Amino acid sequence: MIFFLISLVAGFLGFSGVSAATAGIAKILFFIAVAIFLVFLVLAIMAGGIVL
Repeated sequence: MIFFLISLVAGFLGFSGVSAATAGIAKILFFIAVAIFLVFLVLAIMAGGIVL
């Protein structure tokens, strides 16, 4: 979330290089978080009950 906000501010101020770099980092971190969520979801299902 922090990299997303930095990207928005940098893009608004005209720093397109910084904006693109932070947007790329934010995208990578988002997909890592989704992958970790899916791993924990599968582990919870295999343990016998889903946690919602």
